[in-house]
Amino acid sequence: MKPVMEVITRTSELERACEALARSDYVTVDTEFIRETTFWPELCLVQLASDDTTALVDPLADGLSLAPFFALMRDPSVTKVFHAARQDIEIIYRLGGIVPAPLFDTQVAAMVCGFGESIAYDQLVGRLTSGRIDKTSRFTDWRRRPLSDQQLVYALADVTYLRDVYKSLRETLEKTGRLSWLDEEMAVLSDPATYDLHPDDAWRRLKLRVKKPIELQIMKEIAAWREREAREQDKPRGRILKDDGIYEIAQQQPRDEQALSRLRTIPKGFERSAAGRAILAAVAKAHAVPKSDLPAIPRPPQLPEGTQAAVEFLRVLLKIVVEEEGVAAKLIANSDDLEKLASKGEAAEIAALTGWRRDIFGARALKLLEGESALVYRNKRVEIIAL
Repeated sequence: MKPVMEVITRTSELERACEALARSDYVTVDTEFIRETTFWPELCLVQLASDDTTALVDPLADGLSLAPFFALMRDPSVTKVFHAARQDIEIIYRLGGIVPAPLFDTQVAAMVCGFGESIAYDQLVGRLTSGRIDKTSRFTDWRRRPLSDQQLVYALADVTYLRDVYKSLRETLEKTGRLSWLDEEMAVLSDPATYDLHPDDAWRRLKLRVKKPIELQIMKEIAAWREREAREQDKPRGRILKDDGIYEIAQQQPRDEQALSRLRTIPKGFERSAAGRAILAAVAKAHAVPKSDLPAIPRPPQLPEGTQAAVEFLRVLLKIVVEEEGVAAKLIANSDDLEKLASKGEAAEIAALTGWRRDIFGARALKLLEGESALVYRNKRVEIIAL
């Protein structure tokens, strides 16, 4: 049975659609993909929309080239609008070697416009439009062909409602003079380094469950090995070696097959495999690092006496600013920022002391720390008063 909605399966069709989309000053973009059994996400559908053009693209169609789509993503005259853009951009960067630009992420914009932290797309659609997203097709098998009408309706709705969400948020940002507040976040999303994690940095994804420098070195070596294997075999990291296995290897430091076989997180017979030999080689490599060159265990900084009380004052101030300005707290400052601000004052190297963040929070925080203002409770609310 032929689906009600036409899906682009030929390069010539995609070229015509992208030419039409490129005549607009913006295009909304979304993707459907599967990643449960692979390391790299498998792109299954691309959805695009402008004011007068919509397109559903089947990247799995035989002979289809995504080159016209990548050209559209590179076009500097067209703003690419995503919601929670990181995963979509990761796929585009992996397949096309480009990061779409210029970017507009409606999830970030919503945080600036007072919709809280990391608002879900369907909630944002409900609050800004009269529409409702039916999420029943969200976790269906997007690889199976033909795609059902229900799947296609769901997929297209993601980008058609996104047009109204984008226009509403952009209008609010322009009226309030806050459009430039997104620049820093968009710069991070536009940086290829955001999507190109080097295997040697794979350990940073893990919790720090080690106590000694040699354990941390082993954890780094094993995490890097797992990352390379997962990429090469296109398997999820956990199917190569679970996180708990990395922690146990780092702590027990097995030097031979027998020691490796005794670890409870290692499957029976694993020690005699090529992976087992690679793990033992990684442990040996870590032990070959001179003691003086082993990495230090990261420790939370010891705050000067009395600093914690100042941090609590800053938390209250941040909450007041969030309520006044309608901006999500995570965009202004996090807990580490508040600790640095409390201990170092003006010398703290944090975003909260630059640009718009300084205007609404940083400058007021410094006055509070310097005793030029105070927090008082009156009329059933906390207020800031000048001293």
